[in-house]
Amino acid sequence: MKLTNEQIDLYSRQITLKKIGPVGQKKLLESKILIVGMGGLGSPAAVYLVRMGIGNIGIADNDKVDASNLHRQILYNKDEINKNKIKIAEKKLKKINPNININSFNCRIDKNNIDKIAQKYEIIIDGSDNFKTKFLINDYCINNKKILILGAINKFDGHIFTFNFKNKLNSPCLKCFIPNTQIEDTSCERDGVVGSLAGIVGSIQANEAIKEILMIGESLCGYILTIDSLRLKFKKIKLKKLQNCICDKKI
Repeated sequence: MKLTNEQIDLYSRQITLKKIGPVGQKKLLESKILIVGMGGLGSPAAVYLVRMGIGNIGIADNDKVDASNLHRQILYNKDEINKNKIKIAEKKLKKINPNININSFNCRIDKNNIDKIAQKYEIIIDGSDNFKTKFLINDYCINNKKILILGAINKFDGHIFTFNFKNKLNSPCLKCFIPNTQIEDTSCERDGVVGSLAGIVGSIQANEAIKEILMIGESLCGYILTIDSLRLKFKKIKLKKLQNCICDKKI
């Protein structure tokens, strides 16, 4: 494909970068990313990916906008309370960049629909709010050799993981970090969360997706990035593959 004049103007500040250039921008335009959860993490991730020119983006969520969402979920406003998130998100993202192909799925990802929804996407960004969904996506990505970029926030703390089951044979998985699938879910409703943290983590997830597509920089695969927003401390911690973990074999 050849970049149009409009695309060159739109993405000029990225194309100028030697690690991206016209070839890299074409890769972004040809890429396919699915975002699960259009809340605090999915909203900023989607906004930046659309602006950076990811050509094919899927978004999945079945929630409606609640007043308590507004302090951290940047795609929505007060006039949209009780309306479907996915319809609002699709409309606003297309307005930001009408040349991007956006497929919306007004449903919760489960074992019955995940393959139908996710099969054509090479990268899945997980912005879901429960471990049942996170473990399901983790297992699906292992079995289908996809790249998973997972984020989580609680109170003042954030975590980001990149699991590259497509290109890195020794990639650990979420179950290497949390082996117990019966772990109790954290809850923003119960525990609280600072709104700005969602923007930080979601933006980093978008950044990690770009790095994996272009294969530039240092991959986060094999590490956990932890964020302490109160002390403004970022830590990159080595994550080793757990012996006899599910990521060592096909599901």
